[in-house]
Amino acid sequence: MAVETELKLRIAPEQLARLKRHPLLGKHQVTRPATRRLYNIYYDTPKLELRESGMALRLRRAGRQWLQTLKGGGSVKAGMHQRNEWEIPVSRAALDFSPSQAVDWEAHLPLRLRRKLQPVFVTDFSRTSRMLDWQGAQIELCMDHGEVRTEQRSAPLCELELELKSGEPAQLFELALALLDIVPLESEDVSKAERGYRLLTGYADKPLKGIVPGIAKNATLAEALQTLIWSCLLHLQVNLRGAMTSNDAEYLHQMRVALRRLRVVLRMAGKFRADAALNALSGEIAALCVALGRAREWDVFIAETVQPICMRMAGHAGLQALLAASERRRVACYAELRGAEQARELQRLILRFALWMNGTYWQPREPAAPPVQDFASRRLHKLAKQFAQAGRQLDSLGDKQLHALRILAKKLRYSAEFFATLYDKQKTAAFLTSLSEVQDVLGQINDVAVAHRLLDELAALPELAAHREATALAKGWIAHGLSRQLAALIKAIRRFARQAEFWEPS
Repeated sequence: MAVETELKLRIAPEQLARLKRHPLLGKHQVTRPATRRLYNIYYDTPKLELRESGMALRLRRAGRQWLQTLKGGGSVKAGMHQRNEWEIPVSRAALDFSPSQAVDWEAHLPLRLRRKLQPVFVTDFSRTSRMLDWQGAQIELCMDHGEVRTEQRSAPLCELELELKSGEPAQLFELALALLDIVPLESEDVSKAERGYRLLTGYADKPLKGIVPGIAKNATLAEALQTLIWSCLLHLQVNLRGAMTSNDAEYLHQMRVALRRLRVVLRMAGKFRADAALNALSGEIAALCVALGRAREWDVFIAETVQPICMRMAGHAGLQALLAASERRRVACYAELRGAEQARELQRLILRFALWMNGTYWQPREPAAPPVQDFASRRLHKLAKQFAQAGRQLDSLGDKQLHALRILAKKLRYSAEFFATLYDKQKTAAFLTSLSEVQDVLGQINDVAVAHRLLDELAALPELAAHREATALAKGWIAHGLSRQLAALIKAIRRFARQAEFWEPS
């Protein structure tokens, strides 16, 4: 068995042709580029049981040779795929499970599954590969261009694979950053096999919520923080392409959730160990949150304020003008986010994060960090105390203080979610449910404050000078529900105050 470590990068065909000609590759190559066609037949059971177990089985024809490969396990982090791989040569285009010293087929692929295997899809592509010497690491650069096919559908395939032959994983990301300076690239978390399965099952891209990974009680603090950061980066990455291309505003919302969660973990990392690179990355994440927040504000304002008023008062010329002006502002914000340079900077940020995650920051040092549960309990206690103190002053809180309370609620909720598996499940669930209610009401109140600010911004536009009454109508509309929301907030905080602090010993 071998462990395959490779970084996958999506690239447009025209950019692939441009990269092939760039002198950087010639400068670092230790073998000349060689091109061959790779034809791969993937197998699974009718119920796709191999996919369900995280495995992929294929026959590959390269020239006159056939290879049978089983892949499974491992992980995907910012486009870096690490998987176990078992590979044997076979004499023809047929699966061969004869006893082999190289592979214990029964252990990895039981007979009950082998009996049901059938071809499910094909990948057929041209691969141009060369070996690079990159800062002492041996990295095979493969340029793949072709298609994925099922009996009913096909989809183009164009990507780079950087496979680590010797050296450190961080060097894959260093090379990827150098390539990104030449051509636009995207880190790719989906393997060729998974693309085939998605084509086979008719999978449609959609916004995806983040999944908080479980943390083992015996994990070190460094391991826990790494696990949380990788999960936030994956949440960001799986929604990035949709946010850049789709009209579904939920993609952008999920990106913002991923970034907010990431900022919470990075603050914890700052408590764990100070680091200049961490500070720089944290600053970039904060700036990106501001940029995405601007577009998100217009999304919410239009969907929650302007469109409902327009529906209630159909045909009102001033409100229609207000809606049109709001749409133009939103389009401008998205255009700025989706510009070629901004898209490249987002990819650069993900790769730089992955480089830092594979760097020296995480190496063990003295003195040892506290156990993860001790750290979590202290962190949760501090945040809960801050939130409780702020919540006692509700009667005198203005917009800024309510906004600060909302930020505290998010920090406490995300931190509680991150460490929930370390504590009693029932107590944790009740705490999070109650805190979520508080956060939801605070979010509604914040939306009102943002709506007032955007209405003032719109009122200053020359094209709305003749429709002043429209902004007044909108302000009256949103003010109507604010008193109810403030009353709901007081009740929600009182209910939350009765929740036990689940991290405290019983």
